[in-house]
Amino acid sequence: MKQNVQITSFVKQAAGQAGFELAGVAPVHDFGELDRFREWIAAGRAGEMQYMEARNDSGALQRASLRSTLPWVRSVIVCAINYNTAQPYSTDVDDPQRGWISRYAWGQQDYHEAVLERLRAVEGKLRGALGGSQTTDLQARCYVDTGPLVERVYAKYAGIGWIGKNTCILNQKLGSWLFLGVILTSLELEPDLPAPDRCGTCTRCIDACPTDALVAPYQLDANRCISYLTIEKRSAIAEDIRPGMGHEVFGCDICQDVCPWNRKAPASGAAEFQPREGLVNPALEWLAGITAEEFREKFRGSAVRRAKRSGLRRNAVIAMGNSGDRRFEPLLEKLKTDEDEVVAESAEWAAKRLLSEAPPW
Repeated sequence: MKQNVQITSFVKQAAGQAGFELAGVAPVHDFGELDRFREWIAAGRAGEMQYMEARNDSGALQRASLRSTLPWVRSVIVCAINYNTAQPYSTDVDDPQRGWISRYAWGQQDYHEAVLERLRAVEGKLRGALGGSQTTDLQARCYVDTGPLVERVYAKYAGIGWIGKNTCILNQKLGSWLFLGVILTSLELEPDLPAPDRCGTCTRCIDACPTDALVAPYQLDANRCISYLTIEKRSAIAEDIRPGMGHEVFGCDICQDVCPWNRKAPASGAAEFQPREGLVNPALEWLAGITAEEFREKFRGSAVRRAKRSGLRRNAVIAMGNSGDRRFEPLLEKLKTDEDEVVAESAEWAAKRLLSEAPPW
């Protein structure tokens, strides 16, 4: 047991050296939150994210059944890094001709790659510290959003933070602007205590969501979530939800922006997460007409690639419809005949909205 405590302490030290602000260890248990994940999937609240529904050989949901999916895993090392920037807003944030990209995608490098590099550095130091036969016997895998587990659940039980009413991990000192990475290991490490819930009676995140995606405290319906709609959804977005999307073109920060725990969140010093030029408030007209070559060039190495060119153009067109800016009318008329059917349909809707509705903000 003493050795396990020492190894756990070493892992946390290595995580700090790799650039992580937080690190902890969670045991592998059938936590109650995993039952709620199963219910979430069964209720169809994952939208079109079929990868969330992947099952193991026994037919159980992989992300809710780590113990049966990877029987060798004994501990989950959870690391967190702050991605909040010192420039949360630009002077163009209220410009109706510009859209909003979630701050996690502003950076110089896709966070998946940036976090995975750090995780592998931690794993390498762990293997080096063990040495000998222990290294040979050690099984370990690093994941950033791709592992067979629900990261935020293990983050809670690793003491990283509590799961807030907006379903994000919240840390008392760092807030919620956190990227999570995990190392699954066959080592029986000393686990940390779970973080206590400090949301209290606050419901600001729920009240602020413009599409009512937070259907109840700690319950998110992805089908109505702006982040899901603008990033993961490939088909047309339901018309009744579009007005609430405002000028969001990739992701959404609203439920985190209003959270009191983020008021004093420190700025990140990581170079990879500092804003890349043009990604804070991009021009909607440019996004709607972006060519395939421009998309590849501008968003090379960026998380924005996840939305694909078609999705980004669709989102920009919807934002035009929500802008209240009649200067977009000629462009929308042209886009009604776009070769991309989803973009063309969205332009038809946007043109009608400009004529009939005031902007929602």
